[in-house]
This record gives sequence, structure tokens and C-alpha cells, in this order.
Amino acid sequence: RYLYQFQFITNIIFYLRTLHPIILAEYIQYYNASTKEKGPEVGWLLAGGVILISFLNVLIYHHCCLACQRIGMRVRIACCSLVYRKLLKLSQTSLGQTAAGQLVNFLSNDVQRFDQASIFLHYIWIMPIQCVTGFYVMYRSVGIAALAGMIAMALEAIPLQGYLSKLQGKLRFKIAQRTDHRVKLMSEIVSGIQVIKMYAWEKSFEKVVELARKMEIDVIKTASYIRGLYLGLTVFTERLCLYLTLITFVLLGNRLTGDIVFSMAQLFNTVQLYMAIYYPTALSAYAEAKVSIKRLEEFLLLEENEEKPIANNNNTNEIESTGMIKLVKANATWRPNPIADTLMDINIHIDPGKLCCVVGNVGSGKTSLLQTILKELPLTRGRMEISGRISYASQEPWLFVSSVRNNILLENHSTNKVKIENSHRNMILLTNSNFKCIFDCSRYYDVVRVCALEKDFKQFPYGDKTLVGERGVSLSGGQRARINLARAVYKEADIYLFDDPLSAVDTHVGKQLFEECLKKYLKHKTRILVTHQLQFLKEADLIIVMNNGKIDLLGTFNDLTQSTLHNINNTLHEEKESTKDTVKGVERMQSIITSFGSSVLNEAEEPKETHELIEKGVIPTSTYAEYYRSGARTILLLFAGLFLIIAQISANAADFWVTHWTNMEELRYENEIVGSERNSGNVTSTEAPNFGTTTLLDSLSLVVDNSTVSDLIINASKDLNDTQVHNLEDKIGSQDYYIIIYTICIISSIILTPLSRNLCYLIFMNASKVLHNKMFHNILQAPMRFFDTNPSARAPVFSHISASLYGLPTIRSCDAERMIIREFDLLQDQHTSTFYLILVCSETFGFYLDVISTIFLAFVTFQFMVFRDGKYENVLSANVGLVISQAMVLTGMLQIGPRQTAEVAGNMISVERVLQYCKLEKEGPFESLPTQKPTRNWPQYGKITFKNTYLWYDPAEPPVLKNLNIEIQAGEKVHSILKNCICNVLENVYLNGK
Repeated sequence: RYLYQFQFITNIIFYLRTLHPIILAEYIQYYNASTKEKGPEVGWLLAGGVILISFLNVLIYHHCCLACQRIGMRVRIACCSLVYRKLLKLSQTSLGQTAAGQLVNFLSNDVQRFDQASIFLHYIWIMPIQCVTGFYVMYRSVGIAALAGMIAMALEAIPLQGYLSKLQGKLRFKIAQRTDHRVKLMSEIVSGIQVIKMYAWEKSFEKVVELARKMEIDVIKTASYIRGLYLGLTVFTERLCLYLTLITFVLLGNRLTGDIVFSMAQLFNTVQLYMAIYYPTALSAYAEAKVSIKRLEEFLLLEENEEKPIANNNNTNEIESTGMIKLVKANATWRPNPIADTLMDINIHIDPGKLCCVVGNVGSGKTSLLQTILKELPLTRGRMEISGRISYASQEPWLFVSSVRNNILLENHSTNKVKIENSHRNMILLTNSNFKCIFDCSRYYDVVRVCALEKDFKQFPYGDKTLVGERGVSLSGGQRARINLARAVYKEADIYLFDDPLSAVDTHVGKQLFEECLKKYLKHKTRILVTHQLQFLKEADLIIVMNNGKIDLLGTFNDLTQSTLHNINNTLHEEKESTKDTVKGVERMQSIITSFGSSVLNEAEEPKETHELIEKGVIPTSTYAEYYRSGARTILLLFAGLFLIIAQISANAADFWVTHWTNMEELRYENEIVGSERNSGNVTSTEAPNFGTTTLLDSLSLVVDNSTVSDLIINASKDLNDTQVHNLEDKIGSQDYYIIIYTICIISSIILTPLSRNLCYLIFMNASKVLHNKMFHNILQAPMRFFDTNPSARAPVFSHISASLYGLPTIRSCDAERMIIREFDLLQDQHTSTFYLILVCSETFGFYLDVISTIFLAFVTFQFMVFRDGKYENVLSANVGLVISQAMVLTGMLQIGPRQTAEVAGNMISVERVLQYCKLEKEGPFESLPTQKPTRNWPQYGKITFKNTYLWYDPAEPPVLKNLNIEIQAGEKVHSILKNCICNVLENVYLNGK
């Protein structure tokens, strides 16, 4: 449907643009001296035809562009949804090959190629038709001379531009690969930032990141040079081909007239638009979209987590065995074709309602055993039988950005609805914009009690409605572990798997959790507990001792000999808690927290979201200046601006030269036929007003903004990535180019406008300026505001992807895929609504600007009939052609400056964010001052003194440590309940020689 609709609309635009030069040629010919027999009605009819075609072209073109962008947006949304749904099905082996940064790069960079491809892709097959038709029309006017320009344009557009587009596609693939590497590296550094700081590895990792960025920038520079070459070739292609055609036409003995020159100019403008601009852009968009499709295809072909059926028990005997786990001669591995399997020859049988403890040293296979039961780790041999639903508490707590309550209630409401309705507990249906589940009040508060969270909820400022950041950065390690445990316990299941939840809590809390939760509350459920706490083994019904992927011992506590217990104790005592969750370095930064909505159960005040790093509003000028200073030297920017000014002057001078050449040809031919009817004064009085008309056509672009030219040049900036995002290095060149060219046109208008002597033109120009400014301030401000909100609407989507990747086993074990997908779709819809409003507002603004340009074209066209009373004797056809052709150029070009300015202002939000990150308050100097360096034999004693010590995680919140005064003598062993806080103080120690 899209193909046929676009083909029909494109054919209409195609025929209108082909018919336009023909009607224009007839209108210009009307003013030739050889057409005196034509009456004024012919001129009025031809002028009306020129205006009507222009208006129809504007009316159809913008609706077509909006429809194409909407199709591209839908394709991008579909690909994003497909990528996310694939993520939830990835096997653990595939997850090892996928980083959160790579997924963000997919959704922020790769899929956006479809937005551009949807607009230009059809021009690949439209271009040959347009070129053949355009050549036929040219051949009717200038004969064989048309071949000169067409061959030059074809040589420049098809082989050269095609090769550049293909090369750009290859470079795009390299850039994507190196960007993935850099993003993955940064993700790993952020995850381990605390370790890096503790060991003072900052400089080493800075060099690693600099090297990765340098490798990426090298390819980006090459791609930018190619893009610059492409832009440079397209600028003067039209004029070069036109001059070759006219010179060939004159050398063949023909005479130039205004109708031939400017009809040829319009035809070459149309052909160049399709052949030298749209066609190379379409090839480039196709190449980049093909690269994105290949990368997405590689991701979509990754191995999925196989769904193995769970035994459905229908008879009475089988119902009684619900909660049974049985593995027979089972082998499992994380990688295909390994040297040795991760688990080997596993034989276990756990009856329903039993408590099984799994112990062993690090890397012995305890977690792998749980992952096998969860079907995250595939079997390579043997069989497994599981009866009943499974709930799982991971070793590293997984928390998402929401309230504490919503993190506990993570549940697919559709799977639990029947059970809840048949119970006699108090129930409430929790429903808000982002979260929906069946809330069992009695069970919830029982779980909170047995998981020792009541005291924490009293300490939280908003109770269980307190917001937690991504991965629970606002909570301690013990609180995260207990909330993660409460989620698993709250779920109605037959089998509960606990992967060492007691290691992150204090001894007395761990004892409470084991007694109240595992032994009493879940006493009728099957429980498997991975633990390092040997004191709990005596309470277990079954003990499994793992070693190197095998079961060393399987039995009860009484079956364990004293020597076996001693060996286990020594092994566990020597282990380092390498898997223990640490407080991430990102806890230093204020999280951007969004609430999942309000709950109907608590009437307490709702927590407020934290502010973003930057405020919404006008981007300060200093951001633009600093961006340019960081990107290039001042002398290079001055040279670039100088070259663009010279190029614009050359282009304008060439247009005037063609006009003068044509006028001389007309005057020479007229003198040879009818004699000299005019003197030089008449020629001057005729050319001066038309010269003023051309300058006024340029000066109409001045009405875009009342700001100075320097302000517009400062606005020519773009973002650096993303990224993440988004491939901003590709965008910056084109947008800077268009805005600077637009600004140069304004400069030329400021200089040339006073030369005008036509009062009517000045009045109309000022009226257009007022109208244009009103439109700029009323209409363009809307997309600029949406540009401000677009990054804020997109950020939650990326955060949701990262959180889902981190907690994938928990999501699967809770059967929460549908809820998580629904949340992702909702976040995507919120971002899409903002993005679509940007598209609509931009196209609407462009449409009204083109309407103003068409009105101006009508004024310019009809003024020759009105003010000259249709008397062609007072007008040279070349001047008519120059004025009308320049006015026609405004249609479509006038909107470039304001629209690009809006996009730059929107994308500068990312630049300002990067700059603000660069300006964050830094730690002390990496090295101590020479005068304060400690001696070589320092420290002689391990003495630590705290004097009036305060510690804040957030300056806006109360201090965590208040007026701490402690003196720890050398050799003392100290146990701290608030161990995280103390360690965080030690991280920030600055050596001053004392």
C-alpha cells in the first residue's frame, strides 16, 4: 500500500516539476521582441500557470514527506519492539555476547537509519525516469547541446556519487563496530568504577578509552571527508552542467534567449535535484540501512532460550508431587562444544516441601545448578523433570526504577488472577499508567515482615513508596538483597530458588530470614538455598556439596562426617566474596528517577522525581561557543567561513553573468533586425529594478530571525553521541553547512538590500518579514520545545532496556515478560508521541514558509504584467527569467535555515549535557603536591583517625555519617555495622603527608 501511494504521489510531483520549466519558458518568451502579436491575456494565463504549478507542488510535497517519515517511524518502532522481544528470549550464551550499550546503540543509532531511508529510497527508481524525461524536454529546446550537460551530470552523479555512497556504507559499518566496542568498554568502566577508584586505575583506563575513541574518530573523519566531498560536488553541479550546455549551444551557432536559458536552468535544477542530490542520498541511505539491517539480523539470529515443557499433573497422585525436582545424569554447559561441561553427571531428587542447601567453593557450579533448574542453562545430556511453578531470587539483586513496593510486586497478573479470586484474603487491584497487578494486602505485609523490611520502611522517608534508582542505587546492599528476596517470596510458587541471599545481610538478620522466611513461612514449599553459612546446614532436609561442576556429596546433615564439615568450612572460609554485590560508583551521582505511579494504599506524601542534569529552556550561547572551541581551532573556522562566502559570491556572480550574456545576445539580435530602439540609459533603467529584485529575493531570508548573523552562525552546532545514541558526527556537517550558507545569504542581503530602488518590493518584503517573524516565534517554537523534551522521553526507554538485560533471569522466573514488554511499549509510545509532534510541526512550518514563498513568487511574476501593463518593450526576457527563477528557488529553500536551527537547538541539549558532565566537581589532584608527598617509609603504622567526619551521598539529603570521631590504632581489628559508609569515606582519602 505504501509503495503504490508513494508512486502515485511521486508521479504527480514528477509531472508538475517537468511541466514547470515548460510553462516558465513560454512566459519568458512572451517578453521576447519576436512575439509582439501575443496579447496580455496570454501573459496572464502563463503567469497563472507558473503560480498554480508551484502551489500544487508545495501542497503535495509536504504531505508526501510527512507520510514517508511516518512510515519510517513505524518501521523504526517495529524494529525496536522486535529487538526488545528478542532480548527477553536470549539464552545465557547469547547474553554473554550482548552488552547493554550495544542494545542502546541499536535503538538509538541503527534503527534511525530507517527514518531517512523511507524518504529517499524510492528515488533510486524515480531518478532514471526523471532524467530521461528531462533530457527529452531539453532536447526540444537546445537540441544535441543538451548532451553536454547531461553527460557531465551523469558522470558526476551515477559512478562517482554511487561509489562514494557505497564507500560511506562500508565506513558506517566500521563506525558502528567501533562505537559498540567503545560503548561496551564504557559500560564496564561505569559498572566497576568503585574498584577503579580504590586501586587508582583512572589514568590507565583513560588511556584505554582514549585509544578506543581515537580508533572510532579515525573512521568518522574519513566518512566526514567523503561526506564533505559529496556536498561540495552537489553545490555547483547544476551551474556547471548549465554552462556546458549553453556554451555548446552557442558554439553550434545558435542564439541565446531568456526562455532557453532559464527553462534550461529550471530543468537542470530539477534533474540535478533527482540525479545529484536525491539519488546519491538514496544510495547512501540504502547502504546505511542495509548495514543496520545486517547488524539487526545478526542480533535476531542469536540463540534463544529454549522453552522446555513442564510436566502438567492432572491426576491426584501427580498433584501431590507438585514441587518435585529431578535430574538424571544431567550435563549442562554455557558454551557450545566446550572442553568440559559446566555441570557433569548431576543426579538429584528433591521431594516436594523439602529444604535443600547447596554449598561449595567459588566456581563449583552452585549458581549453574539453579540456572539449569530455571532452564537458563541448557542440558547437553540427561533429563530433567520439574513439577510446579518456580520463583527465583538472584545472587545479585535486581531492582528497577520505581518504588520499593512495585519492585516487590513484580508479577504477571494474568497468571495469578484465578488463585487470588478464590482466596479469602483482602485484595486490591493496583492500576496506574505503568503498572498493573493484583495486590494481596495480607500476603504483602506478611512477606515484608518475614523478610525483615518493616524497620527499613519506617526509616525510609516515604515508606514502601520510596523511589529507588536503577539497580537500587539509593539502598544499601542488605536492603537490596532483602527486597529482591521479598519479590521471590511474594510470588505464589511451588519451588523457590534462593541464590545466596544471606551473604549481603548481617548475621542476626540472616538468622531471622532463615527462621521466619525459609523455615516457617515457606515450610510447605520446595526450597533450594545456595549458602555459605554452614550453621544452617543442620536445618536442611538435603545437602548438596558441589565441586568443579560435580556433586561431591548428597545427603542429610547426619550423613556428613566431621572431616567433611571441616573441609567445607575451611574452603568457604578461604573464599573471597568476589560475587558479593558492591556499592557501585554511580551511587555518587544523582539518579534520574521516574515513578511508576501512585498507589492507592498509602495516603502519605508521594516522593518527587529528581531533576534532570540540565533544565529545560533556552540553550545558552556559551554552550555553542564552547562546543566550537572544543571541535576546531578558531583559524580553521574563519577559513571555512571565508571559503563559503567566496563560494556564495561566485555563485551569485555567475547568475548575473548569465543574465548579462543573454541580454547582450537579445540586444545584438534586436539591433540586427529592427535597429537600435534603445539607448544605454533605457538599458540601465531596465536592469536596475531587476537587479534590486534579485537582491530582495535573497534578503527575504533575513526575516527568519531578528537575531544577528553571528547568532545564527553560533546556532550551527550539533551533538556528539551517543548515543548513544544517535551518529551525530554525520549530522553535524550537513546542518552546519546549511545554516552557514543560509547565514551567508543573510549577509549578502544586508549589504545588497539598500541598493534597491523599488518601493513596492521594499513594502512587500517588510510585510513578509513581519509575517515570517510571527510564524517563526509562534510555530517554530513548538518543535523546538519538543526537541527539548525528546531526549527526556527517550532516556527511560534506554534505562528500561539496561534494567531488563540485567534482571533477565528474574523476569523469566517471575513470568513477567508480558508486563515488561507492556512497559517498554508504553515508554516507546511516549517517546513516539513527542517525535511525531516534531515531525508534524516541522513539516507544517515548512509548508507555511513555502506558501509565503509562493505568494512572493506570484507577486514577482504578476508585477511584470501589472506595473508594466503587459508591455514587453520595457522588459528584457533575461531579467524576467532571472527574477522568477530566483523566486522559485526560495520555494523549498526558505525553510532550511529555520528548520535546521530548530534541530540544532534541540540536539544541543546533548552537547550541554556532555559539557555539564565535563564540569562536574572533580576529586582532588591525582597526585599529591610535591610539598605534601609522604615519605618513602610512610605509613609506618596503620593508624586511622576520623575527626568530625561527615559523609553525604547527595548534598540535598541529610548526611549518612554525622560528626564521626574515631581513632583506630595500628593492628586493631574493627567490625563496623555501617561498613559501606566507612569504606566510602576511605575511598576519598587524600594524602597530604600527615
